[in-house]
Amino acid sequence: MSRTSRLVVPLRAVLAAVLVALLATQVVVLPAVFARMAEQTPELAGLRWPLLALTVVVLACVEVVVVCSWRLLTMVHEDRIFSTQALGWVDTILGSVAVAWLLVALAGVLVVAAAGPTGVAALLLVVVLVGAAVGLLMVVMRALLVQATTLRTDLDGVI
Repeated sequence: MSRTSRLVVPLRAVLAAVLVALLATQVVVLPAVFARMAEQTPELAGLRWPLLALTVVVLACVEVVVVCSWRLLTMVHEDRIFSTQALGWVDTILGSVAVAWLLVALAGVLVVAAAGPTGVAALLLVVVLVGAAVGLLMVVMRALLVQATTLRTDLDGVI
């Protein structure tokens, strides 16, 4: 059994735990957090529902990334990762990251417009920067997958 095959089960367990945690956060934690925010920060009370909706959608984008990662992990385990089918999953990840990035940037603009530069706005700026880095990293990883897929196809043609 290869090292990659031994990692599949623990990685799937982590992905499943992340998915469950994200769902619980969307359903239980976020409504309570935004209700408390509205009570403690009256200037942001009007943003309670729009920020809650944006946050739920951003977490849904993360859930899409988790599901796509699970699928890509399955393709690695089955030695089918170097295929055009894998590119579709990577493209879906890229799309999800882009949507989440735009929504977090929008949330930052809403917070700054409502309350000025606050700690929440600073945190959102950090999330936007991290999201940009993740998105750019995924673009590079996609380019590497395209290159590896081409090389694998060429090698299969020679053999």
